[in-house]
Amino acid sequence: MLKAALSGAGIPQITNFFTDMSETTGQAIAMIVYFVAMIMIGLYAYTRTSNLDDYMLGGRTLGPAVAALSAGAADMSGWLLMGLPGALYMFGIVEGWIAVGLTVGAWANWMWTAPRLRTYTEVAGNSITVPSFLSARTRDESKAIRMTAGIVILAFFTFYVSSGMVAGGTFFESAFGIDYRLGMTIVAGVVILYTLVGGFLAVSWTDMVQGIMMVTALLAVPIFGVIAVGGFGAVAESVREVNPAFLHPFGGATVIGVISSLAWGLGYFGQPHIIVRFMALKTPKEATAARRIGIGWMILSVGGAGGTAIVGIAMNQKGMISVPEGAAGAESIFILAGQYLFPPVIAGFMLAAILAAIMSTISSQLLVSSSALVEDLYGAKAKEAVDDKKGILLGRIAVLAVSLIAAIFAWYRTDSILNLVAFAWAGFGAAFGPIIILSLYWKKLTAKGALAGMIVGALTVGIWGTFKLFGLYEIVPGFLLNLAVAYGVSRATYQPNAEIEAEFDKAATMARGEE
Repeated sequence: MLKAALSGAGIPQITNFFTDMSETTGQAIAMIVYFVAMIMIGLYAYTRTSNLDDYMLGGRTLGPAVAALSAGAADMSGWLLMGLPGALYMFGIVEGWIAVGLTVGAWANWMWTAPRLRTYTEVAGNSITVPSFLSARTRDESKAIRMTAGIVILAFFTFYVSSGMVAGGTFFESAFGIDYRLGMTIVAGVVILYTLVGGFLAVSWTDMVQGIMMVTALLAVPIFGVIAVGGFGAVAESVREVNPAFLHPFGGATVIGVISSLAWGLGYFGQPHIIVRFMALKTPKEATAARRIGIGWMILSVGGAGGTAIVGIAMNQKGMISVPEGAAGAESIFILAGQYLFPPVIAGFMLAAILAAIMSTISSQLLVSSSALVEDLYGAKAKEAVDDKKGILLGRIAVLAVSLIAAIFAWYRTDSILNLVAFAWAGFGAAFGPIIILSLYWKKLTAKGALAGMIVGALTVGIWGTFKLFGLYEIVPGFLLNLAVAYGVSRATYQPNAEIEAEFDKAATMARGEE
């Protein structure tokens, strides 16, 4: 399709360059360009990193576009380009309720969490991590919140990073026939390099580029796919023939199933690798523009994923591509359609978009794990403040240490890791989400209430998720029980504190732009 478009534009030289090469060579060129670009961004970020605040939080200098796109890319991972299109392909738009829940949750997070968290983290001791903010906000002199939260983050994200490495190795294995472990090593090596060197700025800037790649690819496939199939009418006819109930929003769904899907949106309030972008904004006013950019990106991306599933059905029905049966085959729709529709180099960049989704999430999780280890565990026990030079060095060592541990788990591709990762979104959302909301909007939250709620939320997710009680997604009971326990314990242990109340009022005033 693209070859015909280029020829029609009267530029045969470009057409020949893009098409007159082997598929493997073209895709390899695209991958090399992508990897080199990510490394160069990391090296440039290195020149902009001079202290620990820069390394962990970018010196609070993110503009709205970088914050929004990097948050989106860090959030979505390979699910957006493979998991969601595959689910929609197999079962219809009933599987889209998760996307609806995530979009609403992301909007609410940008609307109500972002501006106030940006100001409050600065007011409360210039906190650069979520655990250190919660500790400073509640005046937790025991540092139990900081250490408990740090341990939760470190544990979950080590497995999360490992899962990303598994996904990277599997991607190279399935797309290029490269040995799984070699592919995993390539992905891990590039991500570790630019994260280790450039810190938060490198992660944010690379995530922004990767976010642009993801949405561009997700829009290009359905647009060119519709043209290839013969127009919207031909696509609709093919979909009706294959699955007449495709467009039924409740086809085969239960009430609990829909609630569980929508509840994914609750997770946003407690995801450390996402809300850290709020803390890094230049000013709280930037949150408004960032919200519009971020939700616009999300709507386009999710819409593109849905469009990919629809044209994938039509292309498979007409024999243009051959989609293997089963979930794994359905998740390959984006790859198969991209390879059919575009010349080798362009198809290579389409594949790189999947890798971008995987790598953007790994890098963000690595950096948050590093900050938890250095700032919240080591820093909480250190007898004196960690200076900038030592802090950056420890941060880089922490990135390397977490990466190596995650790589060891990923090397053997064990199912136990992937099963644990299934708890992570609910675990973070239920452990931190209610506490973040209460800390920003309720003066009477206490250290004991926050700690009790955090522990109850995390344990509930573990128990509920293990036994799959009532078919309800574990984030729902975990989030609600955390909220109830944190509120109840705080009411029982609350004592007026003039400093906390003054900070609370100041943060609220600054978030409104009144100071």
